[in-house]
Amino acid sequence: MTQEIKNQYDYVLPTYGRYPVAFVSAKDCRLWDDSGKEYIDFMSGIGVCSIGHAHPAWVAAITAQAGKLAHTSNLYHTEPGGKLAQRLCKLSGMSGAFFANSGAESTEGMIKIARKYSKDKYGSGQHTILTLEDSFHGRTLAALTATGQDKFHQHFDPFMPGFRHVPVNDIDALKKQGDDVCALLIEVIQGEGGVMPLDSEYVKQAAELCKERDWLLMIDEVQTGIGRTGRWFGFQDFDISPDVVSFAKGIAGGLPLGGFLVNKKLHNVLNPGDHATTYGGNLICCAAALATLDILEPILPQVSEKGDYIRKRIEAMNLPHVDSVRGKGLMIGIKIKDIPPGEINLKLLDAGLASLTAGTDVIRFLPPLVISKEDIDAGLEIFENVMKSI
Repeated sequence: MTQEIKNQYDYVLPTYGRYPVAFVSAKDCRLWDDSGKEYIDFMSGIGVCSIGHAHPAWVAAITAQAGKLAHTSNLYHTEPGGKLAQRLCKLSGMSGAFFANSGAESTEGMIKIARKYSKDKYGSGQHTILTLEDSFHGRTLAALTATGQDKFHQHFDPFMPGFRHVPVNDIDALKKQGDDVCALLIEVIQGEGGVMPLDSEYVKQAAELCKERDWLLMIDEVQTGIGRTGRWFGFQDFDISPDVVSFAKGIAGGLPLGGFLVNKKLHNVLNPGDHATTYGGNLICCAAALATLDILEPILPQVSEKGDYIRKRIEAMNLPHVDSVRGKGLMIGIKIKDIPPGEINLKLLDAGLASLTAGTDVIRFLPPLVISKEDIDAGLEIFENVMKSI
C-alpha cells in the first residue's frame, strides 16, 4: 500500500481494523491492489458483490439508469422501484416491499412495523421483540440492542428498551416468554455469530408458536438472502411463512440497497408518514438490483453445488487446525482451533486469498455466487497451503 493512500486515511475515523491492503480494481472474482498484486475473492465485500466485479450487464444497467434519472425521492413513482418490488415479492411469496439503504435500516423498519402492528391491534404494553443469543442485526442503537452478543453492547448505553435475547434452538425458552412480546426476530444462519445454521425443527416450532400467539415472525436475511444459501431467501429451506423478511448486502451487486418484505397481513400497517427514507429505492440502485437478479437467476441452482464442493474439499484436507466446516450454499464457516482466525486471515491475504472471520474462532468464506470452479480450486489451494504451513 502506498504511503499516499495510508496518509489519506489519517482523515478517516479509526473505526475499522483495516488490513494493510488498498484494492484499486477488480474483475469477476479477482481483485488487484495498488501494487498490481492479484487476489482471489472469497469475501465479496462481506457478501455484497454477489455477481462478482464489473459484470458487463450490471455496468450497463447502472450506466443506462444514471444517464436517464438518478433520484427523485419517494414522493413519486418510478419504473425501477416498482419493478423491483414486484419481482422480490414474487420471488419470496410476500406482498409488499419497503426500500432502505442498508441492513441496519432494514432491521429498524422491521422493528417499527412489529411495534405498530401490535399497538394498533392490542394497545400499549405488547412491544417486546425477542432475538437470539449470538445474533447480529446491525449497528444503529435499536439494531444493536436487538443483537444478542455482549461484545457489541459496549460504550453506547443506555440501550433501547423492549428487547430480550433467548437461547438458540431452545423452544422451551421461547414458550416461557410473557404476554409483552410482539415479535421474534431471527437469522436462519447466524452470520456474524459464527456461520451457525439454526436447527430446522426449532425454526418450524418457533414459526408455529408465533402463529399461536400472534407474534410476528421476522427473518433477518441481510446476509442469507438473494441467493447466498442456494435459494432466493434462506427461510425457503424451512417450510415456514414469515411475516417480515429483510434483505440488503447481495441485492444490488455492490451498491447500497436494503429493505424488508411483508406478507398480506402487514401490507397496510405502515401508512404515509409512518416510516420513510430519502435515498431508499434510489433508481440507480434499483436498476443494479434488477440486473443482479437477472444475472443470478440462471446460476442459482449451482450455488448449493459449489458450497457442497468447497465444504467437502476442506474436510478432505484433514488440516490439523480445522475443527469443522459448516454453513449452506456459499456461506461457509470453518471452525479453527489453537490459532486466532484473524492471524490466519492475514496469512491468507498475504498469499493472495481475501477472506473473512466470524465470531471468535471461525474463518468465513462468502465468495461471489458466480465464482467458477477454477477460482474455487485456486482459492482452496491457497487455503490448504497456508493452513499446512502454520
